[in-house]
Amino acid sequence: MRAFIAKYHLKGKNVAAAVSGGADSLALVLRLKEAGCKVVALTVDHGLRPESGTEAAYVGKLMQEKSIEHHILVWDAPKPQNGIEEAARQARYRLMLEFCRRRHIEFLATGHHRRDQVETFLLRLQRGSGVFGLSGILPLSRRGGVTLIRPQLDEAPEDLKDYLRQQNIRWIEDPMNRDDDFARVKIRQFLPRLAEIGLDEKRLADTAAVLCRTRLFIQELVDRFMAAAVRFWAEDAAASLSYKKLTELHEEVARPVLGQLITKIGGGDYPPEAAELQRVLTAGDDFKGCTLGGCELFIAAKRLWIVPQDKENRLMNKVEWDNFAAAHPEYRNAGLPYKVRRALKEKLKD
Repeated sequence: MRAFIAKYHLKGKNVAAAVSGGADSLALVLRLKEAGCKVVALTVDHGLRPESGTEAAYVGKLMQEKSIEHHILVWDAPKPQNGIEEAARQARYRLMLEFCRRRHIEFLATGHHRRDQVETFLLRLQRGSGVFGLSGILPLSRRGGVTLIRPQLDEAPEDLKDYLRQQNIRWIEDPMNRDDDFARVKIRQFLPRLAEIGLDEKRLADTAAVLCRTRLFIQELVDRFMAAAVRFWAEDAAASLSYKKLTELHEEVARPVLGQLITKIGGGDYPPEAAELQRVLTAGDDFKGCTLGGCELFIAAKRLWIVPQDKENRLMNKVEWDNFAAAHPEYRNAGLPYKVRRALKEKLKD
């Protein structure tokens, strides 16, 4: 933990920590404080189990004993009938990120550890992911304007439990971690079989780490290309670039370029599937536009334009554009396609 804090210069910084009451998250928040961070603990009560409120209160009591500020965030929205695990995860991050933005907290820490990394690697292997997926969980990433940090990715879960045992701290076991209806739980149960043939957790985590280094190299190439070839309009109202230059890139660079542009403009958490991106990249002269990842993609003046998808297909007349252009004269003579004008007007309407 201290090495992570030193590497990323986090000592003395305000850090929110996601604390469910499980061993990994309790170890996380206590170790962050020990390492010199100014920690705020956040517990999300999903309301999915009768005991969730009691568990959140237990975390609050423990945090009070440790002189750590604590907040319970309640997911009180209607719960979906299907995909509850993913919906709960999305709600959890939304609530915590909203809290961080309100409090101007730049960092949100999660308790992901080495076994989480291994399970993620195997889940993505099962789905046929490429280098970006198989590189696993990153130690740092950006989401919703906040930097997510995972300081315990190199830690074994049993070591985190031993840390709590030494302090006589009780943790909460989530029954969902034993529910083999979930793919992640099935993989966890299969890990001992893999260890028998030499594919133990450390070996698999080390493999993900090697792929992560490859990912970071590719990301450097992606960043260079985007800096040189992509124009953003009003930050994230739209993006444009030469379709020819994009398709001339090596596909292992072109796919993340396109995926990251769609994620930025569409506001999603993840890029579209690799196969969907590949169809755009290989269409050539046959590409007539598409909707993907909450975006509309189309060609105009030999450039690929990406704008947020307008499901209502709102119209904008000449008077509206003239009024907008009077307030933003830098766009009046830019020769922008209609959909880009509409996206700019929507983005800058306030």
